[in-house]
Amino acid sequence: MTDPRTSQPTRFPDEPQQPRPGLTEDMRTKPDHGEISYVGKGLLSGKVALITGGDSGIGRAVAIAYAREGADVAISFLAEEQVDAEETSAWVEKAGRRCLLLPGDIRDRDHCVALVDSTVAEFGGIDILVNNAAAQTMNEGLDSIDDDEMQGAFAANVFAMIRLAKAAARHMKPGSAIVNTTSEQAKIASKSMIVYAATKGAISSLTVGLSNLLAGDGIRVNAVAPGPVWTPIQPIAKSSDELETLGQDTPLGRAGQPAELAPAYVLLASSEGSYMSGNIVAVTGGVPVS
Repeated sequence: MTDPRTSQPTRFPDEPQQPRPGLTEDMRTKPDHGEISYVGKGLLSGKVALITGGDSGIGRAVAIAYAREGADVAISFLAEEQVDAEETSAWVEKAGRRCLLLPGDIRDRDHCVALVDSTVAEFGGIDILVNNAAAQTMNEGLDSIDDDEMQGAFAANVFAMIRLAKAAARHMKPGSAIVNTTSEQAKIASKSMIVYAATKGAISSLTVGLSNLLAGDGIRVNAVAPGPVWTPIQPIAKSSDELETLGQDTPLGRAGQPAELAPAYVLLASSEGSYMSGNIVAVTGGVPVS
């Protein structure tokens, strides 16, 4: 047994800040995406998954896990993240599965439809949609909230999820699954992240609503609520001092690693979670979100 308090890094010293969108390649302390540790059991054999934000962070960890569970994977990402996306693709192909790279901006409504259409055209269908990509915004006070940034956050975090679910559901058969990424911020709503928290609260409600709407079609919809996780989104929004101590205020005393989130996404996408729908699965280092 490993001690969960010390099984992963507890500090991230001298981590440089990054401009948007943030790259794994430029992080001083590289995240653990399960490249070495994740072992598949064939839980998604023959399935097709589309993962937004699949180039890095949680998305990369999910792509690696899904591939090792037997799924072909399409990943969407911003064009500026191509180098990270190619690294993810290499890990998927190393697992013996196919990977389709789909650059573009999910804030564009037509691109959301194109992502699903391209996945279906390449792989012959879609069984799993992972709505993971997100824009994280920070604020000091109400006056510091930029209106364009706020609209962009809702477009990426909420509107794109609805559009992608709408486009994917029409291709999905009974037994398919949608897995959304919400956040502990949906409940704790830090005063410096009120727009981001609002989008994540909307995602949590959307997850329940979609689960009710699609249950009659045999499609399950759930969400994962991460706590502080060491991904490229962190150096974008936080200072070096904040980065060094990220996650130390959680009960387990450290930030999570993307590899520690992937098993939840596998559970919710596979038949192991066949009686789970409308759930928010917290992976927060002990922070309660209910």
